Amino acid sequence: MLVLAVDNPKLAGQHRNNYEPSFTQRGERLLDYSTILYDVEDGILTITLNRPEALNAFTNDMMFELIDACDRADADDNVKAIIVTGAGRGFCAGADLSRGASTFDSGAREDKHDGINRDGGGRLTLRIYELNKPIIAAVNGAAVGVGVTMTLAMDIRLASSAAKFGFVFARRGIVPEACSSYFLPRAVGISKALEWCYSGRVFPAQEAMEGGLLRSLHEPEDLLPAARAIAEDIRDNAAPVSVALTRHMMWKMLGADHPMEAHKVDSRGIHYRGKSDDSKEGVMAFLEKRDAQFPNKVSTDLPQYYPWWEEPQFK
Repeated sequence: MLVLAVDNPKLAGQHRNNYEPSFTQRGERLLDYSTILYDVEDGILTITLNRPEALNAFTNDMMFELIDACDRADADDNVKAIIVTGAGRGFCAGADLSRGASTFDSGAREDKHDGINRDGGGRLTLRIYELNKPIIAAVNGAAVGVGVTMTLAMDIRLASSAAKFGFVFARRGIVPEACSSYFLPRAVGISKALEWCYSGRVFPAQEAMEGGLLRSLHEPEDLLPAARAIAEDIRDNAAPVSVALTRHMMWKMLGADHPMEAHKVDSRGIHYRGKSDDSKEGVMAFLEKRDAQFPNKVSTDLPQYYPWWEEPQFK
């Protein structure tokens, strides 16, 4: 059951907009990225996975950098939407297997510690899950293993007709990761999720489209323009605070046990947003037949009932 912040004094007013810097496993602040590109243009952030020589295979450094990029995006009111894509001919080929047989052996890792090492893909998707900005996956090529599961916490998935997908974990002797046992059945249904994960086969973009994983397919040269058109529509027409709250409402309600939980949050949202400057501007812009100029900012103007949930801890 969800816990509303107004009913929990410990949570009330604890907005996640005073971001603590992300750090590498060596405790260094991330300033320059080596595995991703971070480019903001006209209010839209494009994050490009940038290890094309390895089909953008996922590493610990990439995980830390992507988490840091999420922190930066959430802290920047100029960023209205995020697009994630890959450099070269791949989106992300999955985990970097250069360590051979010990690739998935946590006991062989340099950063090992007593107990259970947290799954890196899960750390990333949990951070994406917490984003206050809409995020779009533009899958330009192979998306295998964590390369596809990282996209499951993203709001909208588009793909090139040349893309391929694979939940290959059983063929590597491991299990699904990146919280995909939560996200995938919710995206495509339990039967399709199990079929893809049981077999571990790599399948074409058309099958991903037919299975409900994707919003749309595009020719390779049309993929990023299509993703950007969606981002621009959000940027140009929607109040950023409303978008942030809507994102959390939709995602969090996937785990609610009764529609009353949605009614509680909806009612608080209408109460606080209904008296906001954004609401006044939205109504008057409609009546005056002009574009709205929403004044409220995600960094300072999230309502007092946010966050309304308690974040579980890893144990």
